[in-house]
Amino acid sequence: MKRHFPAEWAPQDAIMLTWPHQATDWAPILDEVEGTYVNLIRILVSSQNVVIVCHNLAVQHHITELLAANQIDGSRIQFVVTPTDDTWSRDHGPISVYQGNRLVALDFTFNGWGNKYSSDQDNKINTALFNQLKNDNRQEITFNFVLEGGAIETDGMGSLLTTEQCVLNPNRNGHVSKTQVEETLSNYLGVDHFLWLSRGALVGDDTDSHIDTLVRFAPNDSLVYVACDDEKDEHFAELYALKQQVMSLRTKQGEPYTLYALPWPQAIFNDDGERLPATYANYLITNTQVIVPVYNDSADDIALDVIANAYPNHTIVPLDCVPLIKQFGSLHCITMQLPKGFIGEHNE
Repeated sequence: MKRHFPAEWAPQDAIMLTWPHQATDWAPILDEVEGTYVNLIRILVSSQNVVIVCHNLAVQHHITELLAANQIDGSRIQFVVTPTDDTWSRDHGPISVYQGNRLVALDFTFNGWGNKYSSDQDNKINTALFNQLKNDNRQEITFNFVLEGGAIETDGMGSLLTTEQCVLNPNRNGHVSKTQVEETLSNYLGVDHFLWLSRGALVGDDTDSHIDTLVRFAPNDSLVYVACDDEKDEHFAELYALKQQVMSLRTKQGEPYTLYALPWPQAIFNDDGERLPATYANYLITNTQVIVPVYNDSADDIALDVIANAYPNHTIVPLDCVPLIKQFGSLHCITMQLPKGFIGEHNE
């Protein structure tokens, strides 16, 4: 039976987060970034469950106290305790598909975006997740193929959107061909319509151009993409080339997509003068909301309006993500949806 890879706006059991702690690169700004996590959880628990992966029991206790101090109801929160290297759940978390009515949780290999960073502990998180959130109706498959959740987008109808810079990079699976990758992902994910992009690299992006920083699927054969109209910005030529590629994409039926162009925020730099990869495309879709990263920028409101038009059945909620981009990621990067059927009734 062929597998079905659901769109992010398909029904979800929970959103998964992996909490930052003192042994991560977040240590110098831990209080600041924890504030972002607390604000995110406050938004999430208003409408759905949350799974928090904790480095150890002390971190779990700390989180419990922190949420209580912020008057956040813990009844919709479940904890998984296992050692972690970092916090990027989108990339080390499970990628879920359906086979018939059964959810299949796929545990791809995570190698720290091409062995750039330590990832041994993060690569074991899914095993702990499966063991501590048991569900006899869920199938779990682990295999040695490197793939991050931030590298792929689907419309839930068999189409897969990705970038050559990341998925075909030899630092992931060696020198594999595009045909070999398509065969592998067709088998694992059940997709049969591949949309490849080769432009759009962002300064400060460690992921080799994850698609979730550039272009996202939206309902009704739509694409949301980042655009830059400032000719003086160093991204202008690259994002113009990306726009041309996006305009050329076609649905499985051969029709052009409805396109929504996101604005480009002003450049943000860290204390070392490095430009940070702020992008509005790194938003999170939940059961009822689209939570959008904002950066205290004049373009924030424009981005919110664009995303509201692309997702008319969702409530649009902004979240200040300036702390997150200080580690070169944003909102979608720290989250992973666990689709309906992942947790099971006895764990809800």
